[in-house]
Amino acid sequence: MEITEVRITLMNEEKLKAYVSVTFDGSFVVRDLKVIQGTNGMFVAMPSKKMKDGSFRDIAHPLNNEFRTKLEHQVLEAYRREAGTKGLTQETTSSSTRDEESLPASEGPSET
Repeated sequence: MEITEVRITLMNEEKLKAYVSVTFDGSFVVRDLKVIQGTNGMFVAMPSKKMKDGSFRDIAHPLNNEFRTKLEHQVLEAYRREAGTKGLTQETTSSSTRDEESLPASEGPSET
């Protein structure tokens, strides 16, 4: 599966830096990914839904670390390019897999 388009909507808030839409194979789009500034650098959060118990559950997410790393790398590169064209300052960035411990409880991973 190839990532054929990454669209960035800059937010430049304290932690939320951008919303992202990703198109796969020119045929399928996933919206509302987020670029988040965490304590250990930037990471990509998957779109999620708030459950009745107050927890959050991912709506869509990679099934393996290899694809998660590929997706995060391409999204963060697109974010850096877009932020650079807008002249925004950038905090420390990291293209490693996200550090779950740096997330608030509401942003953490969901069990599938």
